[in-house]
Amino acid sequence: MRKWLSLFLIGLLAISVVASGCISGGGETSTQTKGKIAIVYDVGGRGDLSFNDMAYIGAKKASEDFNLELVELQSNTEDDYVKNLETLAQQGDYLVIIAVGFMMTDAVKKVAAEYPNQHFAIIDGFDPEMPDNVMMILFKENEGSALVGALSALIAADSGKDKVGIVLGMEIPVLYKFEGGYRFGVAWAEDYYKQKTGKDVKIDVLYQYTGTFTDPAKGYQAAKAQLDQGAWVIYQVAGGTGVGVFQAVEEYLKAHNQKMGPPFAVGVDSAQDWIKPGAIIASMMKRVDVGVYTAVKDAVEGNFKGGVVELGLKEGGVGVSTVDDVMAMFDSLPADTQQQKLKELGFNSKDDLKKYLEDTRKQVPDWIWQAVDELKGKIVSGEIKVPKAFNKDEIEAIRNAKTWQEMMQLAK
Repeated sequence: MRKWLSLFLIGLLAISVVASGCISGGGETSTQTKGKIAIVYDVGGRGDLSFNDMAYIGAKKASEDFNLELVELQSNTEDDYVKNLETLAQQGDYLVIIAVGFMMTDAVKKVAAEYPNQHFAIIDGFDPEMPDNVMMILFKENEGSALVGALSALIAADSGKDKVGIVLGMEIPVLYKFEGGYRFGVAWAEDYYKQKTGKDVKIDVLYQYTGTFTDPAKGYQAAKAQLDQGAWVIYQVAGGTGVGVFQAVEEYLKAHNQKMGPPFAVGVDSAQDWIKPGAIIASMMKRVDVGVYTAVKDAVEGNFKGGVVELGLKEGGVGVSTVDDVMAMFDSLPADTQQQKLKELGFNSKDDLKKYLEDTRKQVPDWIWQAVDELKGKIVSGEIKVPKAFNKDEIEAIRNAKTWQEMMQLAK
């Protein structure tokens, strides 16, 4: 199974990966451009169908819009972070160097201090003592996760089920925000369901940290265990590991002679619904592309500032994928890859894929989608505040809270 899933993941990754230490140009040659930008990927790398790929999309769009040369470096191990950043910084000709991922925080802090005239941006990284030439781009993953938590719980309740699941990657602070937000949304949905139907419902959240972002077999095993325990929707927050979650849900559907859920999986970071149409109901989009684009735009226009930039529902930094979002993600793949994927998925055209995605969403009653929109509106307006967990104590407090109102009291 491990070998098969690994091959499956490789087959999905339609984008070439740059070897560590090798610099690759992603745009036109420097003689035709107005400057250069660089991006350093974490160990998950390009092709994760997740936040590294979203970072590339944002950098690629910025390079095209502002006529810049895009240079990419892949980190094969954590030891590559400082080396890759220094390789770029010592050249001194990049408008901004973008580091993708929380795990590069210390490396960025070190290298940025050594090159104070170089602009840096880091996705998901935060340090209160970060040099002032670093833009720290953070996301309110708790807000987006609250929406898919509500979606998951209402789907379960509507089907007479009492469990949902979440499969995560490494146990790091940023993932506590996903888990905490998801739990908040589930608790809110319990209250909403009672008000709508007059029936009490208690939805348990099954969770597992797999310890990796790159092992689909571990995601498969975790999701299968949760399905066996009765989870009716499973949210994957595990990068490439999460591909195994999709596979487990698809296998469950096939075993029960279903083409579409429920049960469902929920994707993360990018609009992943197209990967397993029928098995994935939606994705919590973390718009890393927006964050990267913002950093480049500010650098190009001379408005670059260090410090924290945080993007939530109100800023369009997170949200639940729409079918149009999914098709835009699919369209970002090379044309020949799109045709290959359509063939593998059994569709004759992109229109067929789009209709199938629309039909999948119709398996969920309209009132549930409306409920999710209602929660979104209340979060955007500030009426509802979703708590953020940054450490073990804070996530434990959310886990132990009995209602969403108790959880909201934990919001800072």
